[in-house]
Amino acid sequence: MSVSPKAKIGQNVEIKPFVYIEDDVEIGDNCTLMPGVSILNGTRIGKGNVIHQNTVIGADPQDFHAPTDHKWRVIIGDNNVIRENVVIAGGYREGRWTEIGSNNFLMDRVHLCHDVHLHDNTVIGIGVSIAGECTVGKGALLSSSALLQQHVRIGRYALVQSACCLQKDVPPFVIMGGQPAAYHGIYAKPLQEELHVSEDTMKHIINAYRIIYTGNFSIEDAIARIKEQPGNCDEIQSIIKFVETAQYGICRNIHTED
Repeated sequence: MSVSPKAKIGQNVEIKPFVYIEDDVEIGDNCTLMPGVSILNGTRIGKGNVIHQNTVIGADPQDFHAPTDHKWRVIIGDNNVIRENVVIAGGYREGRWTEIGSNNFLMDRVHLCHDVHLHDNTVIGIGVSIAGECTVGKGALLSSSALLQQHVRIGRYALVQSACCLQKDVPPFVIMGGQPAAYHGIYAKPLQEELHVSEDTMKHIINAYRIIYTGNFSIEDAIARIKEQPGNCDEIQSIIKFVETAQYGICRNIHTED
């Protein structure tokens, strides 16, 4: 075990054998670090996190454009579970960094590149790889071996199915899967069980995505038509805002039965 005396370690932190912690590290109360964990300079970890064997947090970004004289930063919230062999690279863009919220579950062999932002309550499946400057919204679920290319955004409470490769944004509340990535419908479970949307709101969400994916409209016309529809709820507004701010577009393929 090698723990720098300069690191700031909270109360009731359990540090197992062979853990490596560098100088510029802060770890909150009631965390558990399993054997072989490495916590590198620039990492800030909140309370109640459990980090499993051989995980590396604060790794140098695997980016040829990263400045060699820069200090990386990883900011992690509270009550996250980070399983075995996860690699989380530091961010180097001022004001963004690599940030993980609270109550997330990262399964084994997840790789988060530089300047990635995970919001709260996400589940990141086995072997998922998330490239630099990606954002994963609150409550999203990325199934095993999903791959996000640089700058991709995943909307809140979206479901990405296994082995899906994403080059464009995934809007909120949808199921995206297959190769190439395609829309498979609404991810109803979190809408009903976590957001507790009404039946009318659910119908408005389904109709909004019907316009986007099956209406044969440009994305601009689709959004204009959604704005004209009744049911101007928070969920519809979040869909509109997400689509309008998609810098590289959204995934617009639609799954069809063979």
